Amino acid sequence: MRAVISNSLLPKLKPQSKYYEIRDQKLKGFILRIQPSGDMYYRCEYARGKVISLGSTNVLTPAQARDRAREILSQARLGMEPTGIKRSDHVTLRIFIDTEYRIWRLANRKNGKADLDRLKVNFLSELGDRLLADITPMLIEKWRTNRINSGIKIATVNRDIVILKSALAKAVEWGFVKEHPLRQLKLLRIDSVAKVRYLLKDEENRLREVIEQRNQEIKNARARANEWRRERNLAFYNDLSKYAYADHIAPMIFIALNTGLRKAELFNLAWENIDFERAILTIAGEMAKNGKTRHIPLNAVALSVLSEWRKQTLGGGLVFINCKTGKPFNNVNKAWEGILNSAGISKFRWHDMRHHFASKLVMKGVDLNTVRELLGHSDIKMTLRYAHLAPEYKANAVAKLVE
Repeated sequence: MRAVISNSLLPKLKPQSKYYEIRDQKLKGFILRIQPSGDMYYRCEYARGKVISLGSTNVLTPAQARDRAREILSQARLGMEPTGIKRSDHVTLRIFIDTEYRIWRLANRKNGKADLDRLKVNFLSELGDRLLADITPMLIEKWRTNRINSGIKIATVNRDIVILKSALAKAVEWGFVKEHPLRQLKLLRIDSVAKVRYLLKDEENRLREVIEQRNQEIKNARARANEWRRERNLAFYNDLSKYAYADHIAPMIFIALNTGLRKAELFNLAWENIDFERAILTIAGEMAKNGKTRHIPLNAVALSVLSEWRKQTLGGGLVFINCKTGKPFNNVNKAWEGILNSAGISKFRWHDMRHHFASKLVMKGVDLNTVRELLGHSDIKMTLRYAHLAPEYKANAVAKLVE
């Protein structure tokens, strides 16, 4: 598609299911790419198959981008290898993030958009106009201190710094800077063992009671609605009394408690990933956080829940699908928080069901490496947070002294 790339053109362009490009009618090689997300980037094709990213429409005007493209094309005509923007004395953090890094992160990381949003909120507003080489440990130390003093948890601050360091590592790899500006900056230590939260037996019983009560209340409400519609000769809603579950919340929670799936893994779980005959649930590598496929045996509870839930669905596609959007769920926060409040359970996040799964396994004597494999941890260090829950684990180690 060809058009004059201008300020008046940009608002008229709408995202599509796949990216598409506008080639400028005035300057050959000057291109505007529109991503499915709605983000738009200027590019310059200076030779067949050779393209340089110029920047985002959020950073550059069409005129500024066209001037950059003109400079690059001039260099190419003179037989010079175009430098693009790969000069550390010109590249700010904002330009690097909004051009080269954004495209790479979205294409190569499952949480790419969320990570880029964190970079924007946490760093670009304060440090976006600084050159990459000027992002010093002292600046980040000040930023970190202010965040912690404002009440942000150390684990959250560490996570944000890891994302920034990862971006700067790519800047080094791609030649934007010679050395990693934050190479010497260390993350703050946290007491990971103290953060493990699992349900006590009484809490678990209350949770199940509230879930069952909620399930029945929804069914009763549906029955009353149908009775009201019957009296007025209206079409009935689907009769929930014939099903085990009134909606998706109960099966989601029971599966999370008995498999240790991450939220994203659960929300994107497909029926084809469940082998009912062998009682095995598979998380494909493209959906796993570490990129590796893992297989989780289904216990009697998980197998029964999935079997009953399959009777209520078409049995194809996603196990849990948002009927309003036809897409995977983003969250179930409102229902989850309501259940916790009714059960009198505090400081227990959805992700803590994963900790609950692992903790119960360790307390039942399952070895840590097996727990690691079931959770999909790439490093045993992540699993060691549960070691203190198995007294025999340390007792056996100490006992070796007298063998």
